[in-house]
Amino acid sequence: MLQALVNIFKIAELRNKILFTLGMIVVYRIGFWIPLPGVNQSALEEHFRVAVESGSAAGRAANFVNIFSGGALGQSTIFGLGIMPYITAGIIFQLFTTVVPMLKKLQEEGATGRQKIMEWTRYLTLGLCVFQAFTWLQYITRTGLVYPEWSHNFIWWVMAISALTAGCIFLMWLGEQIDRFGIGNGVSMIIMAGILARMPHAIEMVSTGFGPGQDGKMGWLGLGSLVAGFLAVVAGSVLMTVAQRRIPIQQAKHTRGRKVYGGQKSYLPLRINHGGVMPVVFASSLMIFPTVIFGSLSAAATGSGGLWEGLTGWMAANFVNGQLLFTLVEIAMIYFFSYFWITVQFNPEEMSKQLRDHGSFIPGLRPGPRTAEYLETVMTRITFVGAGFLSVIAVIPQVVHAAFGIDFTITQFLGGTGLLIVVSVILDFIQRVEANLLMRNYAGFLGGSDDGRGPRMRGPRG
Repeated sequence: MLQALVNIFKIAELRNKILFTLGMIVVYRIGFWIPLPGVNQSALEEHFRVAVESGSAAGRAANFVNIFSGGALGQSTIFGLGIMPYITAGIIFQLFTTVVPMLKKLQEEGATGRQKIMEWTRYLTLGLCVFQAFTWLQYITRTGLVYPEWSHNFIWWVMAISALTAGCIFLMWLGEQIDRFGIGNGVSMIIMAGILARMPHAIEMVSTGFGPGQDGKMGWLGLGSLVAGFLAVVAGSVLMTVAQRRIPIQQAKHTRGRKVYGGQKSYLPLRINHGGVMPVVFASSLMIFPTVIFGSLSAAATGSGGLWEGLTGWMAANFVNGQLLFTLVEIAMIYFFSYFWITVQFNPEEMSKQLRDHGSFIPGLRPGPRTAEYLETVMTRITFVGAGFLSVIAVIPQVVHAAFGIDFTITQFLGGTGLLIVVSVILDFIQRVEANLLMRNYAGFLGGSDDGRGPRMRGPRG
């Protein structure tokens, strides 16, 4: 590992890419501390602290958005919207590409078509930024978190919406610069930096709650269990993120003159967790709405008596974090979005056609519809396992929070969307660095030799 780190700084191009990426992340973290004028920051922080502790819909929304904004929403900085509008716009166009013929045709045109789709994505990002900034400012104004002399000032509204929109567009530009001149996916690196920036606060809370096991404080056993659980979940996340179902592929033999070409064996890798973090993102975001709806209905029905008051109260009490009904519905939604995502992203007919065009086939299966049917069956089965893994990761923070009373700021590092994003981004970063090292005949993180021949294997003695 140490030798690999030394090798990184021996390569000027790789060193400059890593330093540039770190510099852009530093710029992002500096902007994180620039507050939005006119907002009562201390009252805003206290408001969301109470909301998170109570497990209300506002607290759930703040936790979810803070994953993509690095906590800037609760502090109302110029980066308060984070990179989330850009991610939302990208997801919308990614879904529409599979169902809108015009977008699908543009996608198939190559670099020119993708550039046009990216341009439209930026325009949609701008519109989403203005809409989300206006909605956010309306919320904090109605709850009295903006100073009275500014809340009805038209110039302040224009300034605040412009600042939040410019902050998101700047983060989008920052991510694109990392893509061009740095290493790793720029948007993912920014999200990961925001998530990891919250870890010192979680460690501080653990140290504050640590004690000899008395007065409600966490003892050595609780601390050890927490650390062991974190390591186990991270190891499982890494394992399931890189896990593949390898389908053997045989190339057809071609005879040209007296020579025979082809006939090699390879494999087709299908990821077990094909949807990545997206099913959890969709499920977590949509689960905010039942909490808001049933909470509002229960509040409106209070004092009316009868069956309606009892039903709405029961629904409001059960659609909160840690409750069985809430957890079961969230797991069902994760499974639904996992299968929906592979339906959108995975095309067995197209994959079967590409195998046939390249002269390859799956042993024992005829090219064409039979191969496509087999690929779809395999993908359906492994997606069931992948969705189960995502469900476990998603509910672990809620279960630990509800069962042991540990603060959600701490338990969120035991699973959930944030942990999956961090694991995926770090694995992608390591793979890119590894590829750069091996391309220049240096040893990588996986223990390859400096002659570029990969890891050294010892043969049997004698």
